[in-house]
Amino acid sequence: MIKPRLLVLTLIVLAAAATRIAPHPPNMTSIAALALFAGAHFEDKRLAFAVPLIALFLADLVIGFHRGMPIVYLSFALIVGVGLWLRTHRQAALIAGATLFSSILFFALTNLSVWAFSGMYARTAAGLAACYVAALPFFGNSVIGDLFYALALFGGFALLERRFTVLRTPQMPGTMFAT
Repeated sequence: MIKPRLLVLTLIVLAAAATRIAPHPPNMTSIAALALFAGAHFEDKRLAFAVPLIALFLADLVIGFHRGMPIVYLSFALIVGVGLWLRTHRQAALIAGATLFSSILFFALTNLSVWAFSGMYARTAAGLAACYVAALPFFGNSVIGDLFYALALFGGFALLERRFTVLRTPQMPGTMFAT
């Protein structure tokens, strides 16, 4: 029988991933926040990586794939790794910092990939700079979306943990709601 915490976490991640296929401003989705959330909350590290990556894949089945997808998936796997660090550092300021770091990580890696593999930019320092400058408007949306969804996911689940004891895990020192 599936544990209530695992079931709720999985449903939250799948629901958050569904925002990727709903209408939204460019790059303002929950995917990075849910990767961070999964890393911080799933007890089993394999599930912490598998659930958000499968959710991303399911959304991509609907919206389509492009040749930069390996870097997108790598970015989200790395963000799950940041979430693993948050397991013992689940404090509001650290979550906000990790979310901002995740936004920057995704921006840096995916735009480096666009520069390197798309043929849209000269493979020079000026071409790389042009690629990053062209992506800046999307970065703003990513940061806003990541911070909004991180607040919703981390804050919402913290409220659920407070209300329903079955969803709690043994507290580790340094977490947001340690007693």
